[in-house]
Amino acid sequence: LYGRDIYRGSPKRFVPPEKRRIGLVFQAGALFPHMSVSGNIMYGRARTPAADRLVDVDHVVDLLGLRPLMDRSPESLSGGERQRVAIARALAMSPGLLLLDEPMASLDAHLRGVVLSYLRRVHDDLGIPMIYVSHSISEVLALADDALVLSRGRVVASGRPSRVLLDPVVGGMFRNDPIENLLDGTVVEQGGAGQSGRVRVGQIEIVTPAMDRPAGSPVIVALGAEEIILATEKPSGLSARNVIIGSITDLNPVLDGVYASVDIGVPMLVELTQGAVDALSLERGQDAYLVFKTSSIKLLDAEPLVDR
Repeated sequence: LYGRDIYRGSPKRFVPPEKRRIGLVFQAGALFPHMSVSGNIMYGRARTPAADRLVDVDHVVDLLGLRPLMDRSPESLSGGERQRVAIARALAMSPGLLLLDEPMASLDAHLRGVVLSYLRRVHDDLGIPMIYVSHSISEVLALADDALVLSRGRVVASGRPSRVLLDPVVGGMFRNDPIENLLDGTVVEQGGAGQSGRVRVGQIEIVTPAMDRPAGSPVIVALGAEEIILATEKPSGLSARNVIIGSITDLNPVLDGVYASVDIGVPMLVELTQGAVDALSLERGQDAYLVFKTSSIKLLDAEPLVDR
């Protein structure tokens, strides 16, 4: 880790786990129940040598939106709040590596969005490398720079996530895990009273279900790859409200289907049949229109409206 052996058989080298500066976030948070949020966060910090305290704890607290919770007890927190405290506790020790064990496995859809958003923020702001363990293809695609797939203790594939996770061999391992596109967006219009909402993703606007978020709020747009229709010519007379042009960047066969990667300013995955690919004569570099219904979109909170 950072050029230092933490374990070697010969010549023998063993750094005790508590001295390895690896921050661990457990699947269920595992906060100390007898300590406040502040006490949990400062636990590892107090045991980190002063010369190694490189992370500003106040910045971490603000980054994860924990300032109002510092005097609270873990039992009074929601699942999403507990996970954010667990992440802050791991970061406060200034780790050289952050290891996360399925941190969103026990969260509902809205809280998944909140934690996903904060993890992206940690990655962008602090630059601490993460090893993120997950059974969710969608989370890996949304977060990772590199992916490593393990099966029965062996490496099956590794490399760029969109290539690795759509590899024909790997695809068979995840056939019951539908792929979602998880896109960062900003609310343009809330909608309501029978009117749809609108969210800006990159340079485009997507028509969405109405939401309780004010304009300017961050959200995550979740759209299943199987919910998108691909057309080679601009369709008209549709009930679907979203028709967006893009360019096909890749076509990945997986089992009896194909995943098309389409650049609409942000990358999107579209699930197709091989028959559709053949009938439309699809190829890389070709323009295509993505068509999807408003009702196919789920909106995930990127920040909590209130303490949940």
